[in-house]
Amino acid sequence: MSKGNTFENDLVKLIFNATAIANLADNAATSPLTNLYLSLHTADPGETGDQTTNEATYTSYARVAVARSGSGFTISANQVTLAANTDFPAATGGTNTITHFGIGTAASGAGKLLYKGALSPSISVSTGVTPRINSGVIVTED
Repeated sequence: MSKGNTFENDLVKLIFNATAIANLADNAATSPLTNLYLSLHTADPGETGDQTTNEATYTSYARVAVARSGSGFTISANQVTLAANTDFPAATGGTNTITHFGIGTAASGAGKLLYKGALSPSISVSTGVTPRINSGVIVTED
């Protein structure tokens, strides 16, 4: 069983652009999320992981907010694309090899991990390195 193409597109628009699905789902909660948060991971967070699972630990690391307003992510068919390159804080100490990224609901702590994926190539982080996720397709809902 799989989702229909129109629903796949509607679902990613709801999650990433806060666009309601007529007669099914809306974004009209008391305080809906205005941002989603990109995170970096040193290994796959897995299906049961949260935003802290295998999360980067280099000094000065922080998740990066991306707006759900339509300016942070673009949607075409069932594909979600980062609208711009996303830079994380430059390392001021420590080292990590970043192999995965995540998209979640919280700026810090064990937020809900919505999507995750491998980075290719991986990013070697050490003092002075600014990790970047390049714009382009990051999620395909299928």
